[in-house]
Amino acid sequence: MDGAAWPRPETPEPASKQGRRNAGVQLLDDEGAISDQLEACLQHIFAKYCVPTPEGQGCAVTMLVPPAGACMTGEGLDAWARDTNGAPFSQETKDELAEFLDVTDEGGLTLKGFLQIYQLQTENDEEETWRDVSCHGFDRMLRLVATRAEACSYEE
Repeated sequence: MDGAAWPRPETPEPASKQGRRNAGVQLLDDEGAISDQLEACLQHIFAKYCVPTPEGQGCAVTMLVPPAGACMTGEGLDAWARDTNGAPFSQETKDELAEFLDVTDEGGLTLKGFLQIYQLQTENDEEETWRDVSCHGFDRMLRLVATRAEACSYEE
């Protein structure tokens, strides 16, 4: 048979939903919400950049949990964007985030708002979410991997 008739192995089949090909771990659950595994990863990532900082934050490869009421200030948002995408967000992007996502009265991005970002992104481009979590030290099974330099880069 002609090889062009078969989809490339890394592309989803036309009838499949995004994320249903990764054995064992899904970014979205069956209802399309962020999976428990992804939420734990996102809480860890958020905790690296939020204020107040979580107790016990250090270079050990342990999952961080943001304190209740924590948020990402402009400085934390810039650091997260830089570590994830290589550059801070433009002011226009920050204004859009503040307008459409859950933020504090002072404009800090809440964990709920951070999860909203990833809900929307994952629905539209799951591979982008995989790249993001990889930047923060997670493998394709959503495990924090000790050998990734990014897992300790915030402890400088």
